[in-house]
Parts: sequence; structure tokens; C-alpha cells
Amino acid sequence: MKYSFITQHKNTYPISLQCQVLGVRRQGYYHYRRHTENKPVDPKHQEMLRLVKQIASETDDTYGSRRMKKAMNILDFPISRSKARKLMREACIQVRHRKKYKVTTNSHHKQPVFDNLVQREFEVAEIDQVYVADITYISTQEGWLYLAVVIDLCSRKVVGWSMGSRMKAQLVCDALRMAIWQRRPKKGLIHHSDRGSQYASKPFSCLLKANNFKGSMSRKGDCWDNAVAESFFGSLKQERVYWRNYQTRYEAQQDILSYISMFYNPKRLHSTLEYVSPNDYEKQCTEMKKAA
Repeated sequence: MKYSFITQHKNTYPISLQCQVLGVRRQGYYHYRRHTENKPVDPKHQEMLRLVKQIASETDDTYGSRRMKKAMNILDFPISRSKARKLMREACIQVRHRKKYKVTTNSHHKQPVFDNLVQREFEVAEIDQVYVADITYISTQEGWLYLAVVIDLCSRKVVGWSMGSRMKAQLVCDALRMAIWQRRPKKGLIHHSDRGSQYASKPFSCLLKANNFKGSMSRKGDCWDNAVAESFFGSLKQERVYWRNYQTRYEAQQDILSYISMFYNPKRLHSTLEYVSPNDYEKQCTEMKKAA
């Protein structure tokens, strides 16, 4: 990998300096050059390298070897995870590593709460049966931007979201209203969240009641009861937010909107969905339902 890096940057930095900084011997590097330069070019290998670089670029270097393998398999290159790892090393792809994520909502209030109807049963057979929801915050130079999302538990698709400068009940109400407008779910849908005061508020309870939805809440202080929503925020922050320096709330809003609508829902390979995107998974569900 170090030798490949030196070759790629030999016109930018002196080879001797690169060898010194990377801790390799020049004789070893030149031996590598002679070996690789005399080796015949493999068109298939070059195409795989090109695709690996393209996938890494399109996903902001967030795909590890497991997802890279799946992405290449989809493109009709049946490589193993080990081969994907080697290609990534050769292409000098550095995967962004996950940073620690913190929970934000406040469950210390005296408002009424719902029973936990989900009980960590995160596998649902059909779409628009169970929604999970949560709130997080995004740092900008203007101050905090709060994001509320609603996720379909079956397909893991983000079906509703809302952003604003204040973490009030209006924020979560708007996110659910968006999901209702987009999806038209039937009566009896379960809406699951943590015990945050916004979800326990009277406006939100009235919105659930008006649509004949069932409210469900995690146990107090137990983030695992709402693990799907927490996982989405972890992906959002690791793959996008932590690598940005937003000057304004508007800039952050546009970037998060792009992440959800242009990448996460239509393109991101989801491990729980057998490495297909939420949109593609829903298409598969619809096709299977029609065929049944």
C-alpha cells in the first residue's frame, strides 16, 4: 500500500522524501517498481480498481470491505471480501472510522408516556406498520440545528423528517406529518420513540389520536429500545456530519437533505436488508406482494 502511494504521488513529492516519511527503503520501493512495471496490465483488474475508487468517491469513503464487496457483486464482479480489501488498499482508500455518538432527548418530565409495544422486535414483515422516531442535534457556526426523523421499521427508509433551531413538539409533529403525507399509512400503525418530552407532549399525542395511530415508547434511559433510530443517526453523523464544518443552519439542512434523499434512501447498502438500499427493498416487497 505504501509503495502504491509513493507511485501515485511521485510527481508531487520526491521519492526519497516519501520513503523517509513512510518508513520504507528506497531499494525496496524500486524493486517493487521493477516488479509491477514488468507485469502485464490486466484490463479486468484495472476496471475493478476504477469501480472501487468510484464507489468510494460516491459514498464519501464510508464503505468498508464488507459493503465494498457487496457493491462490486451488484456490478457483476463476484469478488470476496478479502479481494475487496486488497483493491481498497491498492487504491489507497482510507475508510472513515466511526466516532462516539451521544443521545440527546430529555426524558426527565412528568408528562404521560406510552407502553413499549415494540419490545425490541425490530423485524417487521410489511412496510407502514411500525415507525420509529428520534431527535438529534447538528452543530453549526450559527448554533444547533435539531433534526427529527421518522423511519419505517420494515424497510429502514427515512419516511419523514423535520429540521429547526428549536427542539419543540412542533419539530416531531412536522416529521410525522411529512411521513403521513408521503405514505398514507393505515389506522393502527405503531409509532415508537424514546420518552422525550416532545413525543410525550399534548400536540403530538393529539396527532397520533387523530390518525388512529398507537403510541409506543422505550423504557426510561434505555437507548437499545430505540436502536434503529439511534443507528441511523450514527450513520448520518459518521458518514456526513462529522466531516463537515457547517457555517449556517441552512447549509446543514441542505447537506442532510441530500444525504437522506440522494444517498441513504436510494443508494446506501443496508446490512439488515441483505445489502440493498431502503428504496430497493421496498420495491422488492411490492413485487413480492403482487406476485403472491
